[in-house]
Amino acid sequence: MTYLKLALFAFFGLYLSAAQAQTTDSTLIDIQIEGIPAGRTRLVGVFGDRNYLADSADVDATGRFTLRRKTPLPAGFYTFLLPGGNKNFSILLDKDQHFSIRAKATDIGGSMQVTGNLDNELFYKNYRFQAAQDPELQKLSEVLRANPESSPEFKKAKERQEQILAERKAHLEEIYTQNPNAFFTKFKIAGQNPDLTYPRKANGTIDTLAQVTHYRKHFWDNVDFKDKRLLYTPVVGNKLRRYIKELTPQNRDSIIPVADELIRRSMPYRDYFQFFANWIALQYENTKTTVMDGEGVYVHVVKNFFTPELAVWDKPENLEKLQKHAWEMEASLLGKKGPDVRALDVNGVSKSIYEITAPIIVIFMYSPDCEHCQKDSPKISEIARNWKSRGVEFFGIGVNTKEEEWRAFVKKNAFPFTNVYDPTNRAIYAKYFVDITPELYILNKDRTIIAKNLHAEQLEEVFQRELKK
Repeated sequence: MTYLKLALFAFFGLYLSAAQAQTTDSTLIDIQIEGIPAGRTRLVGVFGDRNYLADSADVDATGRFTLRRKTPLPAGFYTFLLPGGNKNFSILLDKDQHFSIRAKATDIGGSMQVTGNLDNELFYKNYRFQAAQDPELQKLSEVLRANPESSPEFKKAKERQEQILAERKAHLEEIYTQNPNAFFTKFKIAGQNPDLTYPRKANGTIDTLAQVTHYRKHFWDNVDFKDKRLLYTPVVGNKLRRYIKELTPQNRDSIIPVADELIRRSMPYRDYFQFFANWIALQYENTKTTVMDGEGVYVHVVKNFFTPELAVWDKPENLEKLQKHAWEMEASLLGKKGPDVRALDVNGVSKSIYEITAPIIVIFMYSPDCEHCQKDSPKISEIARNWKSRGVEFFGIGVNTKEEEWRAFVKKNAFPFTNVYDPTNRAIYAKYFVDITPELYILNKDRTIIAKNLHAEQLEEVFQRELKK
């Protein structure tokens, strides 16, 4: 929703201003990348899972340019997009923003020389260490994919792979020990995932549920929520996306408890709390998700965390609008009792959903000038005719239209079911939420909402499943 996006980016702008106002240090980075053409370089920053243009500089014919600023950039991860279109390199910035960089365009990472900045010296030391191992790791992965686990080839490759990964870990541990306060150390530690465990069931097989549960439980252990700098690196955004979208089953009842626990865990750390709450709500806002009833996640997050007491970063009037929007959605979430709707049909007769006695009711909300409604309506008519004798009845509701257009649309499609229209929208307000038409809801014999956000092609599968019960 617009208000939520504004709240998120208002926070971003305020944080930048605050960071700039709190220090008098300037930025002065002298860079030369031999072999790149003259032109303009762009410096791209990160916030969460989004990129933004942070600054730019002119590059001369020798590949030299200077990033000079009166106010420093917020600490974080940045990437220089170089002239020519296919070269770039990244740096870490903290308080010390006075240093120099020299490299060759043929191998920027391998030839990188940083003078006067510990974080980037460590960054490229680690880069070169890992880059030297990558070709062998790639070959080992190919062997592992090509051979069964019981084969000698697989076991030999696996042993070598684990040895290399142990070397990487030892290399990083040495850096961490020698440079415990470096931003690079905090950045790199935060990006590490938990070690996999291999719990076994009684029959000796791996207990995958216990394995995933343990992995998720410790997924955020390495991220220091007190450190705002990490929000300006790819680490937090990437981890959040993976945690919510990949490690959590994509259904409302799985997402809500996982999201709720994480947001509550972040509440003592305002910047993370705000980012997590905004990001998760936006992912499951209506029309932004393919998860059935994903807006249930949105409603939960908004109702519980976008309150004046908690969401102190936003104005009360914006929060009030968000709460109202969530309230409008709440009555039509999966598992809720489907609200009744009573309005006039094409003959001017008052009709109600609850007057229908069929075991299954499909509520079809449409707008005559909607292209998808025009395309789907013939399918809906055919499905309604085919299933009427098998216990399925449809109830059509015209929205966002005028009465004469609604009547013409009903007549053109010869809908074999009741269609109603209320020009005031009072009959459906805060009952069945519709943002984009067509919208389909299915009620069972108890008039509970059992499916929503469907395409016409998905209806019959739901009918078959429900009528078997």
